[in-house]
Amino acid sequence: MDKVDRKRPPPVKVLSGQLRTAEAGSGDSFVLRPGRGRSLPVSLVWMQGTVLEAQLDRDTVLLMDETGTFAVQGVNSIPKGKPCLSQGKYVMVMGVIQAISPEPLIRAVKMADLSELAALHRQMWRLEVDDLQQVLAR
Repeated sequence: MDKVDRKRPPPVKVLSGQLRTAEAGSGDSFVLRPGRGRSLPVSLVWMQGTVLEAQLDRDTVLLMDETGTFAVQGVNSIPKGKPCLSQGKYVMVMGVIQAISPEPLIRAVKMADLSELAALHRQMWRLEVDDLQQVLAR
C-alpha cells in the first residue's frame, strides 16, 4: 500500500445506482447523496453483485446488483479472485472508484465468493448499505 491508500477512509458499502448519481468530489473521491440533504464522500467502496460476464482477457468482470450493473477491473491480479469469476456467482468486491459514468467502474482490491449463502447476503445487502450510510453521512 502506498501513502495515499493508508490515508484513505475505510470502504463504504454502496449500490451501483448510487454511484450513477454521485457527484465528483475532491481528489479521487465522489459524493453520494443518501437522502435528506446529507452527503457522503467515497473513494473506496464495498459492493456485492452477481457475475454477469467475465472478460479475463480484458481483466474485467461485469456484475449486477439490485440497482443495476457495474464493471470491475484488475480482477486477474486479485489473490483468490479467480473462483469468483464464474457467471452466476454472487460476490463481494472491495475497490477504488475509477468512473461513475456511463457505468460505475471499480478497480478491485479484494474479491470474495459469497455464493454459498447468496440468498441471505442478497437479502441483507440493502439493509447493510442503508445502515452504514446513515451512520457515516453528514
